[in-house]
Amino acid sequence: MQAYSKADLVTPQLWNDKRFHTWNYEMREQFQGKVFKVMLDAGFTCPNRDGTIAAGGCTFCSARGSGDFAGKRRDDLITQFNMIRDLQHQKWPDAKYIGYFQAYTNTYAPVEKLREYYEAILTQPGVVGLSIATRPDCLPDDVVDYLAELNERTYLWIEMGLQTIHSSTSELINRAHDTECYYDAVARLRARGIRVCAHIIHGLPQETHEMMLATGRAVAGMDVQGIKIHLLHLMRKTPMVKQYEAGLLRFLERDEYVKLVVDTLELLPPSMVVHRLTGDAPRDLLIGPMWSLKKWEVLNAIDQELLSRNTWQGRLWEA
Repeated sequence: MQAYSKADLVTPQLWNDKRFHTWNYEMREQFQGKVFKVMLDAGFTCPNRDGTIAAGGCTFCSARGSGDFAGKRRDDLITQFNMIRDLQHQKWPDAKYIGYFQAYTNTYAPVEKLREYYEAILTQPGVVGLSIATRPDCLPDDVVDYLAELNERTYLWIEMGLQTIHSSTSELINRAHDTECYYDAVARLRARGIRVCAHIIHGLPQETHEMMLATGRAVAGMDVQGIKIHLLHLMRKTPMVKQYEAGLLRFLERDEYVKLVVDTLELLPPSMVVHRLTGDAPRDLLIGPMWSLKKWEVLNAIDQELLSRNTWQGRLWEA
């Protein structure tokens, strides 16, 4: 007689055919169809690069400010938007769009300049909202006021890099803000009803499995509405190369990362939208881990791990 575990007897929570609350599911619920992000480089810099807060930037950050797949900085925003949109349309001809200000710190400018950039994209046909990537220390009151105004007029996400809750890691990667700064920024945005997506990275230097899960557990307890889980990529010409050469960094194995992601998903509230489960890096810049180039194999392995465990996002959340 076949033996069954307790997990086998529990009906999983599903979001269509997925065991986690996908971005695609959320967009179809909100807009009754496919929506994709159009990735933009508006020419911003970062206070962690220009000396305002620190210099050199986060040690993992590429020369393009984590906007390696955004439009080309030399092109104006509308040219970038049209080019990226048309590429995406080859796959999804009937989709709508969210303008994604991705590269560098996209609230690091006077409000007048932000208004010029954001409004230019909002006027493009088919745009249903904006997603704006920034740092928690780049949200002065007048910027938050403008974001609150935008939030009344359009579908808005503010994406903020947390990366880790551990101060030792933050110092090692030159993050140049602490976790309390992050909590404060979340509270100020949420007081105005603005959706927040937290970015975390699994595989940062010298972090253990439990340290990474502690960051996931902290995000699960925050008042944030979305999460991006990134795999650490080591790219050429980043400060982290020296840390790697000094033996401070070990690449995660694929199976190790897959289990970490599923462990994290189990901790998250079911309502939290999962914007991403792994990241991308240009092949010509990537030093490792090289298995990450096979993105769909990684995503399929995550689905399979969820299935084999008969688990899902939020299974351990209340516990």
